[in-house]
Amino acid sequence: MTAEANLGDLARHREDFAERRGFTYTVLEAGTGDVIGCVYIYPKRGDETVTDVRSWVRADRAELDIVLYEAVSGWLAARWPFGTIEYAVRSRT
Repeated sequence: MTAEANLGDLARHREDFAERRGFTYTVLEAGTGDVIGCVYIYPKRGDETVTDVRSWVRADRAELDIVLYEAVSGWLAARWPFGTIEYAVRSRT
């Protein structure tokens, strides 16, 4: 993604957050503040009764993918009023 496209993407996420249409969070590494991933929480396209959750971590921090999934899943269950959540399950192998 170009810097210009990234800036436009960030502006859209900021507007969605302000309007409470969707929520995007940057995942930062403790201690350094480096960006290591992102979490997106949006209504599912075509069915706004379902919450679509997606996340990623950088390839060099791949060991944190399941950790992030488990932390976000627990946080959503405990603190958010969503009925149905679709978030691709990760498994330990």
